[in-house]
Amino acid sequence: MNTTLITGATGLVGSYLARYLLQQGKTVRCLRRSRSNMQLVADIAHQIEWVEADLLDYTAIAEAMEGVDDVYHAAALVSYAPGMRQQLLQVNVEGTANLVNACLELPVRKLLHVSSVAAIGRTGKPNEIITETGKWTSDAATSDYALSKQYAEREVWRGIAEGLQAVIVNPSVILGAGNWENGSSRLFHTIYKGFPFYTDGATGFVDVRDVAKASIQLMESDIHSERFLLNGDNLKYKAVFDQMAAAMGVKGPTLHAGAFLS
Repeated sequence: MNTTLITGATGLVGSYLARYLLQQGKTVRCLRRSRSNMQLVADIAHQIEWVEADLLDYTAIAEAMEGVDDVYHAAALVSYAPGMRQQLLQVNVEGTANLVNACLELPVRKLLHVSSVAAIGRTGKPNEIITETGKWTSDAATSDYALSKQYAEREVWRGIAEGLQAVIVNPSVILGAGNWENGSSRLFHTIYKGFPFYTDGATGFVDVRDVAKASIQLMESDIHSERFLLNGDNLKYKAVFDQMAAAMGVKGPTLHAGAFLS
């Protein structure tokens, strides 16, 4: 029976991938670290073959991938905190490079890499729509996280140039049921705690269920050597914050944060 490997299975996207693949009757193998929080997969953990390995350990990764056909790479370090540049580059770029190299060496049938809209870069023009064909540009406002995701994506393109069958998804801000302490889901926690400020502007949001389902569809298709922007809707921050607050029965932000605060 074919085996599917998922990295980042204890995170938001990875946990939904594991859940949907198990529902399809797939044999699922997932990487985890000794300190991984298993909260999001607690109810399905017994159905998964777990391998303890770090993406920075190439030998462990290659061994974990033996007998694997399809690989979903959803693991990544997400942080916008100052002083995290080196750690972001190490985990997101070096870890992806190790995975790509293992995919080429074994080899596997196909890799799906979960990138980010942040890896597409800024257009430099207000209100311009970002597309998959956008050329990467960076400026002083580009986050270290965005850089790390762009460089990680380059490792996948390098693998494609060397013969790897791979496809890339670039989700916008991912929201869904999960741990409010991690990733974009922290927005829920922030609003629930009564954060009073909102800013102008808008961005794209996408349901984690749609990200997982689209990823599986792309994996099962003949499509490769392409990337796909995954976005549900472009919404103003104030509208999203108000919807979150209403759903949780708390007061939404009412103080407008101008340029000085935002």
